[in-house]
Amino acid sequence: MRIRKILCPVDFSEPARDALLFAADLAQQYDAELTLLHVYQIPGYAFPEGIVLAGPEVMAELMVRIDKVLGEWKSDAEGHGAMRVSTLSVQGAPWNEIVRTAREQGYDLVVIGTHGRTGLKHVILGSVAEKVVRRAPCPVLTVRLASHLEAHDNAGL
Repeated sequence: MRIRKILCPVDFSEPARDALLFAADLAQQYDAELTLLHVYQIPGYAFPEGIVLAGPEVMAELMVRIDKVLGEWKSDAEGHGAMRVSTLSVQGAPWNEIVRTAREQGYDLVVIGTHGRTGLKHVILGSVAEKVVRRAPCPVLTVRLASHLEAHDNAGL
């Protein structure tokens, strides 16, 4: 199997940081392109009368912040040896946009962090990583480091 293009979804969490390090290392080893993908949802507020979505000023500020943080994460990936790193941000449901991007842009591998939720939290919040694994058009490497396992086990989650 030849790995030329790696997609690494990032939600700016610690598990995503761990996935970034794996993805950067793989990109270096395989001389592959690495794309950091952030999927955002439009902020909204629910009232009894209906839902109010964020206005243009809030969205502009959100996009500036996303671009800034993605740039920092890109620098981290380059600092860990990835030579060709790009960033992409899209609006939508995270698992759906990750799978769509992987399919439409022909990625060979998705490297994604997992929060390792179990029990009721998993049922309520779902698992983006699990949905990506089930639906992605290419192999998916899920990253869940021991430090996260211990933190969740100690918290009784």
